[in-house]
Amino acid sequence: MEDWWKKAVFYEIYMPSFCDGNGDGIGDFIGITSKLDYLKKLGINGIWLTPFYRSPKVDNGYDISDYYTVDPDYGTMKDFEIFLMEAHARNIKVIIDIVLNHTSTEHRWFQESRSSKVNPKREWYIWRDPVNGNAPNNWISFMEGPAWTFDEKTGQFFYHSFAEQQVDLNWTNPEVKAEMFRVMRFWLEKGVDGFRLDVINHLKVTVRFNDNPWDEEVGEQIHCYDKNQEGILEVIEEIAAFVHSYPDKFLVGEVSSEDLNELKNYCGKGKLDVVFQFNLGSIPELDVEKIYQQIKEMDIAYKEDQLPTLFFGSHDMSRFITRFAVDGKEEEVAKLISTLMLTAKGVPFIYYGEEIGMRDLVIDDISKMKDVQGLIAYHLALEAGKTEKEALDEANRNGRDRSRSPMQWSQTTYYGFSNVEPWISLPNNDVSVEKQIKDPASMLSYYRNLIAFRRRYPALTTGNYVCLQLENQLFNYKRKYQDVMVDVYLNFSDETKRMDLSPNYEVVLSSRRDLSSPPREILPFEAIVLVKKG
Repeated sequence: MEDWWKKAVFYEIYMPSFCDGNGDGIGDFIGITSKLDYLKKLGINGIWLTPFYRSPKVDNGYDISDYYTVDPDYGTMKDFEIFLMEAHARNIKVIIDIVLNHTSTEHRWFQESRSSKVNPKREWYIWRDPVNGNAPNNWISFMEGPAWTFDEKTGQFFYHSFAEQQVDLNWTNPEVKAEMFRVMRFWLEKGVDGFRLDVINHLKVTVRFNDNPWDEEVGEQIHCYDKNQEGILEVIEEIAAFVHSYPDKFLVGEVSSEDLNELKNYCGKGKLDVVFQFNLGSIPELDVEKIYQQIKEMDIAYKEDQLPTLFFGSHDMSRFITRFAVDGKEEEVAKLISTLMLTAKGVPFIYYGEEIGMRDLVIDDISKMKDVQGLIAYHLALEAGKTEKEALDEANRNGRDRSRSPMQWSQTTYYGFSNVEPWISLPNNDVSVEKQIKDPASMLSYYRNLIAFRRRYPALTTGNYVCLQLENQLFNYKRKYQDVMVDVYLNFSDETKRMDLSPNYEVVLSSRRDLSSPPREILPFEAIVLVKKG
């Protein structure tokens, strides 16, 4: 039987921002459950939930203080169980984010670890003596600033690859590994359908602490020894074997790299099912040459047991409708990208709100910023002598609040997300589900049609590329399964392109017009999909 996830369309829900069901301004399980019919109608058959465990939320839930409980902001364990049951009743699978790399400094394990050098949990974390009165090495955290913090009580430094409050677990310790496998077992036995593994290539599995080299040309540290360590792939294989010992479970990894040669090492038979393709998904601006090149290289590099992922948005990056914007053509370009995500070879991940064209949130006052990464960038900019305005610009550029504003359900004061002021700022626009749900030309209607089309034609879930080419900004690929060929044209230019229709092709989809008569050209920023049978 073919793995279900190969045909799935996933939808990422950022927990605090999707729907507030209990009226406290924070999204929760009651709210998500109330929107399952919406997701079912959209065509979603897989949900990825960001962390919902108990947390002080220095990094909005990626700093976990208890892996075995639901944070009260999101409801109760019963609320989670009802949500999971209702999702499964609609044939929607649920994967949950899990952070195996680090815990909150408020986790009781770390509180015990830092209490004394002889505490049984001391070696659950990474402690090192000062070197000449300084940090043990030159490592910089992935949120900027030092990766080591001195603990006055015990006279040693603890290591954190991200924020100071996100302290790394010591994966060289077999007790840590055993406990994290118990965590995964707990949720698998609750019935979840798999995991999204956060920053999984950061697990510290060796005792080497060499200084990282410095790139003089760009003025940045090269992260050689604090990720992708020797032995990490063996640990990945252990995790995969354990999770896959439960039937029909799925693993997607966040491997913090844009290097396809690194990414491909983490997925395939005996490893993670897929990894997020940051080589494609994190492209900073609209560049069809780069998009084409990455898709072509993935097709060449990936073996038969490997499948890429297709995404351009997440809770960590600018919304692609904003960053790929072409003056006056935002929605046209967004429809092009969504067509690519749902018809190219790979497993698509839609980020909540993409289906209605939600834009980036811009924070106008640093006191309103919630994201720790943005706040760190702001303070570092001030320390570097930048003005308040320049520092705020840095915070917006580096922060992640921009893609975390509340889901826009209706044209009410709080967009139907809540009946009270939300936990994070609201954007100023009139985009909403309510405005689009009955409009056949809307972004939402287009997503529904695309997903239904993807499900209708196995060539789009199983077929290989027969053709993959780019000419004068016209991206074209053909995918075939059995006797059906699907032919996709994506015009990334502002010029009309001629198209010669073969008589045995049927035009089934356009992103810009109805199909009352067969088109003879492709409009600027238009997606056209054709089907040939026999």
